[in-house]
Parts: sequence; structure tokens; C-alpha cells
Amino acid sequence: MSGVPPTIPALVETAAAAYQDAEAVIDGDRRVSFNQLAALVQAGAGECIRRGVKPGDRVGLWAPNSLDWVVAALGALAAGAVLVPLNTRYKGDEASWILDRSGATLTFVSPPFLGNDYPGMLAGRSGVVVLEPSLWDKGPTADVTNRIAAVQPHNVSDLIFTSGTTGHPKGVITTHEQTLQVFDTWARIVGLRPADRYLVVNPFFHTFGYKAGIIACLLRGATIVPQPVFDVPAVLDLIERERITVLPGPPTLYQSILDSPDREKRNLSSLRLIVTGAAVVPVVLIERLRDELEVETILTAYGLTEATGTVTMCRQGDDPETIATTSGRAIPDTEVRVVDEAGNDVPTGEPGEVVVRGYNVMQGYYEDDEATSAAIDPDGWLHTGDIGVMDEAGNLRITDRLKDMYVVGGFNAYPAEVEQILSRYEGIAECAVVGVPDERLGEVGCAFVVQKPGADVDPDAVIAWARERMANFKVPRTVLVVDELPRNASGKVLKFELRELVADS
Repeated sequence: MSGVPPTIPALVETAAAAYQDAEAVIDGDRRVSFNQLAALVQAGAGECIRRGVKPGDRVGLWAPNSLDWVVAALGALAAGAVLVPLNTRYKGDEASWILDRSGATLTFVSPPFLGNDYPGMLAGRSGVVVLEPSLWDKGPTADVTNRIAAVQPHNVSDLIFTSGTTGHPKGVITTHEQTLQVFDTWARIVGLRPADRYLVVNPFFHTFGYKAGIIACLLRGATIVPQPVFDVPAVLDLIERERITVLPGPPTLYQSILDSPDREKRNLSSLRLIVTGAAVVPVVLIERLRDELEVETILTAYGLTEATGTVTMCRQGDDPETIATTSGRAIPDTEVRVVDEAGNDVPTGEPGEVVVRGYNVMQGYYEDDEATSAAIDPDGWLHTGDIGVMDEAGNLRITDRLKDMYVVGGFNAYPAEVEQILSRYEGIAECAVVGVPDERLGEVGCAFVVQKPGADVDPDAVIAWARERMANFKVPRTVLVVDELPRNASGKVLKFELRELVADS
């Protein structure tokens, strides 16, 4: 398929023409071709129109990954609506807050799933429709074709609310052309291709799962295999049965696969492409994926919702050290700088705030001019709030969130740097470091560690080991062994929850 279609509904139609009877989505026993998907999307648009959705209306979607999520989302866009995905971990009040804030006139919700009664949590709310395959049986309405043709590249495609790690989530506005341009670039850099079979474990309600998953697959003719919940045996089954070739996700996903006791019994040889990020990536993990699973391409990237999900990416051919310790270089036709508090570039190798400018920067926060002005300066630079270091080749290493840096006796400590070192400790599977109050030094580090299967990590031994490998001010004063780290939908550790655990204790 040559060229990038002007809108997402046009992409669905173009993909159907280009890839026709090739498999577009595999969801359990339900397998649909690109032609069939285009027909289902038109039926989804018809359902929205019959329920009163007008161009520009907001349509909420609260459900785990599935074929019906794909149809509802693309159908809403084909009806000219703005998609508002909702985090499946939300409770009723949190979901209602976003639906109220966005002004959603219609909301598709999943039937009860894994103990979450989504319809029940929105009981009494008007415009709530439970997702069922039979929803699409009525087919399109007469004006669906006109609705699709009326959608313009500059129209808002989605309103994705930030994960809300601090305060209320804010709605990020992006357009059809932004989404398509960014993920055409993403797909080209990672080398996604027709006939790839892409297991989407990242939740569709998050920018990465939706756009690097559904949109990228439509752009390249790859098959979408949605996975509603990350479960190691289920993922191993799917990789083996469906000959999965592409598996993006956070580092913990691959660690779980590599450490699975069943892994040796499985044929995982089809896997060829892994894209990761969102957390510290140990060099040893990259090496294990290459050596033990023989994965051909492993790339890391960095992005945020406010930059349409993608800011920097490693490139094919980068060495394991670059892939593990950096998030690569700016995507084409965008700019990335590292600046001090005054907005001046810091010297190469020095930490500062990461700022971004280009076609990937959001249109702004929904109905929040003050927050938009605080995030995007008059010269168009998006201030990410992330601390990073750039090397001479332009590779960016994210060291922390601005708010996560802590000061130990006058020295700046960056948790990601400490985590990278601690991840080399033999018994540690993953770790997270936060700054906690200290009477003498102001703040010190506290490390939360998850043990590898069968390991017995001694906190005192970890601290002694760390003292031999990092400056004293960086060494965590406390090491706490935990079963798992709290994470948001994109795999990022929720540091504020860890701080609260320390405060409560």
C-alpha cells in the first residue's frame, strides 16, 4: 500500500483494497479478513449513527482488547466521532469523570470481565451500549459512505486521557493526520510488514496499543492478534499456535517469558521483532532475547501521549548497549532537545528536561488552555517533564521524571540510573527506586526489588553490592523485596504509589 491515507476511516478502506482476504484480526475463534473488517467497521459506524452520534461527538470505549474494541473504535471514527478510550482498570467513578469531562454522548462497554462489571459500574448512565458481536448485525446506514468521506485529516481523531499518575487525567487532543504520519514512520523504522502476525498485549485504550497496534497493522497489512490480559501461558500458546512474529511490550513482559518454566517446551522461533521501552531495559535482557529466543530485531523507543506516543526510536543495526541504555534518536522531521530551567541547551552528556517540537506534538489539552500553555511554550516546544541525557550521536537516555529526581546531601540522584545498575544483581528480576525523606541528607534512595524465580535476595547484601558499584549518594539506604511493582497501562512504574508505601510504613 503506497502513500499514507488522509484519515483513519480512509485507511480502513485502503487496507481492504490492498490486502483483501488476508487475515486482519484473529480473536480466538473469530478470524476476519481486511475486507470483512472494513464491512464490520461500516456496520460499527451505522450503529453509532443509529444511536444519534453526530460528526465531532465523543464516543467512549471501555473494554479489554478484542475484535469488538477494534470495530467499535474504527466505527466511531468512520461516523465522524472522536474516540475516548477508557482504562480498563478504572472504577465507575473514574470512568464517569472522564465521560463527563469529555462530553461523551455514547459509550461502548465490555460485558463483565475478570470481576469487573463495566455495565454495572455505569448503571443509570444514558448512552451505554454493551459490546456484543451481534451489535454489528444491522450493517451500515445509508449515510456511512458520506460520513467517511466528510472526515478531514485535520479533524480530531481521539481524546486520550493521560494516565493520571498525578492529579486528574488531562485529555490529549490529536488529529487523524498526526496519528497516521507518526505511526507510518514508526512502522517503517521497526520494519513492520505484510503478513506479520502482531500479538497486541499492550492495552488498546493506551496510545501504544491502539496506534502502534491497530493503526500500524492497518498501514502495513499485518494481522492483529488482540490479547485482553497478559498471561504467560496464554501468550506462549498464542506465539506457538499463531506463529506470532511481532511482540511489543514493556521489559517485564519479556522477562516473564524468558523465565517461564514452560518456555523450553515451546516453539517460539517465529518471533522476529520486539519493541520495548517504558522502563529501564537491562543490557542482559537484550542479549538474552537475541541469544535464547534468536529474535532478529529488538528496538527501544520513548514517547508520551502528548507527542502522539512517539518521540525517539532506536534504529535497526544499533548495538545492544545503545538499545538497552538509550531510547534512540528523534523520529524524522521532528526536533528533540535537552534543556535547563531557562530553556537553554545543556552540554552533551548532561541531564536536563526533554523538549519536543514537530508534527507529533498534540493540539493541546481538551478545554484546558492553562495546562496547554504550561506544556507547550510559545515557540512550539512541548515540555515533557522528563529528565534526559543526549549523547553525541543524538541518542536520548531518559533518566527520570522531573518530579522523580531526588537530592541526596546536595547531589542530584536519578532513580533510572540506580535501577540500571541494580538490575545487574543476580537475583533481581526488576526494581524501582524512589527518594524518601532523611533527617541528615534531606532525601535518600529506597529500592523496591522483585526477585527472580527461586532467588532469595538479601537486602543488606544488595546494599553492600551497590556500594561497590556506584557513588555513595546513589546507593539506596533501604531495599524492600516485593512481589510486583505497581504499573500503569503503558508499563511505567507508579512511583507515587511506592512513595506512599514508604510514607505509610
